[in-house]
Amino acid sequence: MVTAYIMVKANTGEADRLLRDIAAIDGVIDAHIVAGDVDIIAKVDVEAPANVKEIAADGIQAIEGVERTRTYVAMD
Repeated sequence: MVTAYIMVKANTGEADRLLRDIAAIDGVIDAHIVAGDVDIIAKVDVEAPANVKEIAADGIQAIEGVERTRTYVAMD
């Protein structure tokens, strides 16, 4: 199992809608609006690293209103 955290920067006023859209993606097990440099942190649990890429690049980055993402894969 691969666990990753995807940091999402949202366009102004889009965080609430994006949270719902991101939480609905298969493989995202948790997502929260946060204060700081990013607006949303999503936790992903999937079978393989390629699945993390699919969720980040093909799923989250494809949602209108997402400005950018950063992905961190857990090492433990």
